[in-house]
Amino acid sequence: MFLSEIEVRTALSYEALIPAIRMALLDYSAGRVEQPARTILRAGNAADWRNGWFAVMPVIYGDVMGVKTVTFFPGNGELGLHTHMAVVELLRRATGEPLAVMDGRLITEMRTASVSAVAIEALSPLHFEEAPRSLGILGSGVQARAHLAAFKRVWPELEEVQIWSPTAANAQRLADEIGGRAGPIEEAAGAEVVLTVTSAQRPVLEGRWLRPDALVIAVGATGATMRELDDETMRRCFVVAESRECVERESGDVRLSGAKVGAEIGEILANPGAAAIPRGRVLFKSVGMAIEDLTAARLVWEGCDGR
Repeated sequence: MFLSEIEVRTALSYEALIPAIRMALLDYSAGRVEQPARTILRAGNAADWRNGWFAVMPVIYGDVMGVKTVTFFPGNGELGLHTHMAVVELLRRATGEPLAVMDGRLITEMRTASVSAVAIEALSPLHFEEAPRSLGILGSGVQARAHLAAFKRVWPELEEVQIWSPTAANAQRLADEIGGRAGPIEEAAGAEVVLTVTSAQRPVLEGRWLRPDALVIAVGATGATMRELDDETMRRCFVVAESRECVERESGDVRLSGAKVGAEIGEILANPGAAAIPRGRVLFKSVGMAIEDLTAARLVWEGCDGR
């Protein structure tokens, strides 16, 4: 069966997805997930920053298998189209039978925000003496909104949201929607928790703006040659990744700065007491993994009476 984005939206909730993603990240770090590197091809549709890419992401986990095909075309915003589009196929592991094919755009949106929510919930009590109350967001698009929706499920103490965007009108629009404030990047970067969800080619967040105890959640700048964080940010933060292998292979912020990954979030979830999270700055970096898409796709299939 094919499930449209409307059907995905009806079946998928953060209340179910966040704990499922938490378990998937635990299992990934424990070696219970078979997930090869994603294959990425450049589309060649443009010679500049609008050049898109096409990726294939297979995975096996538990009694199901899946593959996501996803595209990222940064110039689509100028055409009134989503920059990310995707399709997810879910299969039965025992027989290889296709169970469902579904639109993957919303799955990508929600699983990305859910991973960050898991990281916030796990890292905050280990890093801060008191629950943080301020969030700075660099970016004002789909992922900024998705993260705010996901954070509400795990961060009840959040009181203040400061937003910056390269387009000031977009930052103000989001601020008006959620009751936050739009302003200079330095102010957003001065929050206790800083979320970066940009499509930057070069660093926009400078380490000199961060608090000494900042927690940075870095999600944007997808690609091994793209960056949204400067060298000071990368080198002065303790880096936690959703996957060492994936982040060291696919994150331009990590590869080009020479920063080292100190821990995987799944390792911290498995044994918080053994996590040596410093009192200085901490950075959580995600690049997205097929196991996260498969986890969301299974929830959608089950929610649509797949069983």
